[in-house]
Amino acid sequence: MKHLSKLMVVALLVVGFNSIQAQDENNPWQVSFGVNAVDVFPTGDVSSFGEDFFNVSDHWNILPSISYVGVSKSVGDGFSVGARGSLNKISKWGNTSVDDLSYYALDGTIKYNFAKNTVVDPFLEIGGGYTWVDEIGAGTVNGGLGVNFWFTENIGLTLQTNYKHAFEDYGVKHFQHLAGLAIKFGGTDTDGDGIYDKDDACPEVAGLEAFNGCPDADGDGIEDSKDSCPNAAGSKEMNGCPDADGDGVADKDDACPNEAGTAALAGCPDADGDGVADKDDSCPNEAGPSENKGCPWTDKDGDSVLDKDDQCPDVAGTVANNGCPEVTEEVQKQLNDYARTILFDTGKSSIKAESTSVMVDIIQILSEYPTAKFTVEGHTDSVGSAKLNQTLSESRANSVRDFLIDKGIGSSRLSAIGYGEDKPIATNNTRSGRKQNRRVEINLVK
Repeated sequence: MKHLSKLMVVALLVVGFNSIQAQDENNPWQVSFGVNAVDVFPTGDVSSFGEDFFNVSDHWNILPSISYVGVSKSVGDGFSVGARGSLNKISKWGNTSVDDLSYYALDGTIKYNFAKNTVVDPFLEIGGGYTWVDEIGAGTVNGGLGVNFWFTENIGLTLQTNYKHAFEDYGVKHFQHLAGLAIKFGGTDTDGDGIYDKDDACPEVAGLEAFNGCPDADGDGIEDSKDSCPNAAGSKEMNGCPDADGDGVADKDDACPNEAGTAALAGCPDADGDGVADKDDSCPNEAGPSENKGCPWTDKDGDSVLDKDDQCPDVAGTVANNGCPEVTEEVQKQLNDYARTILFDTGKSSIKAESTSVMVDIIQILSEYPTAKFTVEGHTDSVGSAKLNQTLSESRANSVRDFLIDKGIGSSRLSAIGYGEDKPIATNNTRSGRKQNRRVEINLVK
């Protein structure tokens, strides 16, 4: 047993040397230790062993203790390299008994495993080493077959048979059989999810084997990297997002997540089908345009011109006049019948008090046509100079315009002009004719 410690030191040195290589497989290191048996029958001619190969009792030399230690390191593609030390005592030299000859061997190995991640793991081994029998050493070339039986991912039983060929005449050609415990280790699992970093697509985040080590935080069967809603369980159809109202619009994109709606309206319903979501529709049960907040346009005055287009929404008018009433010839005549009765102080532009009621009538007519524009026209007879008459007609026209504006008629609707004595409607040679010529007219601007 004193030599076993030497074997352990050699094995540790080999481990230390190989640790500088990069790991490239899960659990790349394997340590094996157990019992070895040395068979030198027939002496010097291992090619004719025949049935005696399994003659354990007569030919195998077995030391009843841990008599070999081996270590190997995966280098990829099923290959591994390693070293093994063994010791034994030879008391059976073929059919001849000998006095307990000492046996020591140190071998380098190249191993090829035929299968990966299987319970039964056969392998082929070649290598070379140095073997001492009774203190006489010789180099050997080795070849063998073996199999690992893995009880767990890391622990198994190793059975192996090697032929060790010595080229020196004094060297011993022999078989060495090994049986022992194998332990694999060295795999890295940073996130502790049971999936080694080498095979883990998310090595720093604990995940699931089904997703190559990546997480599924919400447990919906869609890994987080492909899940649009990694913290809320959803469906594959919704890329992992929930759809509470089942309208085909994911809750994260649904402006109305608890009411089934349409994708066109961001998941909101539209009861009247007018293209305006109910939440924004002032008339959700009555179709209307979006410009009017989903409500139909009204026509308060019933003139067939919608209020939105009606320049006189409270007064019935005509389509041709944008919903406003039109000034008829009859209205125009009535307006001038009133206007021609407006009285002024003699030679002045001030309106006499007795004309107030006439002005009220005029205002009432003008108010019924809120968009119509009119010209207030002043006229005089021919008495006096033309220049004075022109000035007087202008001032009287402006006086009437100012009065109407003061009483609420929009200034933009009224203009004033004076014609003096240029447009008489009767003769200026009679008192009656001159009276008719002294007048104010209010005419529609067409």
